[in-house]
Amino acid sequence: MQTKRRPIVAGNWKMNTTLGEGRDLAAALCRPLDALGGVEAVLCPPFISLAAIRETLAGASVSLGAQNCHYEPKGAFTGEVSPVMLADLGCRYVILGHSERRAHLGETDALVNRKVRAALAHGLTPIVCVGEDLAQQDAGQTEGVVASQVQAALEHLSGDDVAGMVIAYEPLWAIGTGRPASAEQAGATIGVIRRIVAGVAGEGPAGAVRLQYGGSVTPDNAPELFGQPEIDGALVGGASLKVTDFIAICTAAHMGAG
Repeated sequence: MQTKRRPIVAGNWKMNTTLGEGRDLAAALCRPLDALGGVEAVLCPPFISLAAIRETLAGASVSLGAQNCHYEPKGAFTGEVSPVMLADLGCRYVILGHSERRAHLGETDALVNRKVRAALAHGLTPIVCVGEDLAQQDAGQTEGVVASQVQAALEHLSGDDVAGMVIAYEPLWAIGTGRPASAEQAGATIGVIRRIVAGVAGEGPAGAVRLQYGGSVTPDNAPELFGQPEIDGALVGGASLKVTDFIAICTAAHMGAG
């Protein structure tokens, strides 16, 4: 499983930035990120800013992503956004199963799988999030928890579907806490994820799928993280709201790919 994979760094802006702030942030990031040919950069603003950010990114290689979607293409689902709408807006990626949605909004593995299949059916590339909480980590349950989440997310998918996806390992205890997993911890668990994917979908898709680390990624720890052979990028939260920090993280991914 030594397939050469292009690193991918996605900025998850979460529930931050007004429309004007989002435009300004994307405009400041666009040209520097566009110059990093060895890494794919993705910006995932709030839903209200997607159309505006698409215009800001026009002509650049930076991709647009959303933070969630529903599993139905349309219907009486007040407050939801469908994969059809996201594709029509020009989104290429969509984050699914983020730990904050699992923890605070009750999203289950089965629901995440429905969303993954819906996203793929409408031409979106899922960034599927998996990871354990602190109690599970302390109890030595990381591998079992992550295995269960990955297997559920990939249920009913073809090998080609899996090969084109992104999976983000984000230990809940590291998100927004300033306490990231060590590069060795992250690399080892992501290696486990790749082996799980191989067991579900085969060696070819496992070698092609891109695996990110997410959880307090900063310019300081990014180079060490990207030095791990199984880590193909990062899902970045708070640092993606800071122009210099996000550019530095993407640059570290670019350098690691060289």
